[in-house]
Amino acid sequence: FNIGLSDSASDLVAGRGDIKGRAVALLKPQGYMNRSGPPVNAFLEKFCISYREILVIHDDIDLEFGRLKIKKKGGDGGHRGLRSMIDALEAGDFARLRMGIGRSEADVDVVDHVLGQFDDREGEHLTEFIDRASKAAVTVLCDGVNTGMNRFNRKSATQC
Repeated sequence: FNIGLSDSASDLVAGRGDIKGRAVALLKPQGYMNRSGPPVNAFLEKFCISYREILVIHDDIDLEFGRLKIKKKGGDGGHRGLRSMIDALEAGDFARLRMGIGRSEADVDVVDHVLGQFDDREGEHLTEFIDRASKAAVTVLCDGVNTGMNRFNRKSATQC
């Protein structure tokens, strides 16, 4: 699948397409992470999409690099982007695909770690990690959250 993104607003790029016969929209907020909720909510309202139909994909420092975890709903876990989404949608019961980036082993500030470059070891596995995350997202969107959790939430031999 190839869903191209085009500017739909200054704070969001979006694309619409088809994955395995299902209509999907891909949204990528362009502003600060802690302000990502309002443009996503505006898009959902404009196209009459329920927040219960979305999958939010985000980084997670509390999961080791390469680990995927799918959740049906939950709180923000200290993630400011999720907090913004929950606040804007006035709900937290939307699916999430958490992509583990791990914590820095060095004495690096959390923000610098999250926004920084992957180390050499991580870089070697990045393509594989993104491919697995893509497969997990397609599974959730096409087969449901429970199937996605059963297939991707366990540690795998190919985990980075």
